[in-house]
Amino acid sequence: MPQPQLPLMQEDHLVGSGLLLLALLSTYAAAPVETVIGESVDLIEINHFYDEQGRLVFDQVIFYDWSEERSCYAVRAWRLLKKREQAPTRDWRTGDYRAMWRDGETLREIRSPAMRISWTQYDPELRNREILPKEDRRDFVKVHPKPR
Repeated sequence: MPQPQLPLMQEDHLVGSGLLLLALLSTYAAAPVETVIGESVDLIEINHFYDEQGRLVFDQVIFYDWSEERSCYAVRAWRLLKKREQAPTRDWRTGDYRAMWRDGETLREIRSPAMRISWTQYDPELRNREILPKEDRRDFVKVHPKPR
């Protein structure tokens, strides 16, 4: 039995739609997958550092791990806060706090169960070096660029 023929216009429309769908799928498949490096710390601090005249010098995010050996928080890493969007936020689904930023071609996500905000006339990260020298810190996982 012969197949019913679609009118020419409908057939062209189906072929055109199929080609469009194929083009969209191949574009999606060729898009690079975003790499996200996720780590956790025990405490995230947003610190606003002011000089002796009360002028804001800089804002920073400091990441701490609890040190059983020293019985205090030890700085793991820190980052300058250049834009308000970089500030850690609460993840209401999990109750954690989350800081995300682009680190080269990678998206970095740091989570913590606790966060505090401080306004100081000293740099807590520098002061913490007396407890744990910078070279002894456990930094975040290093990101190695992909070969091209």
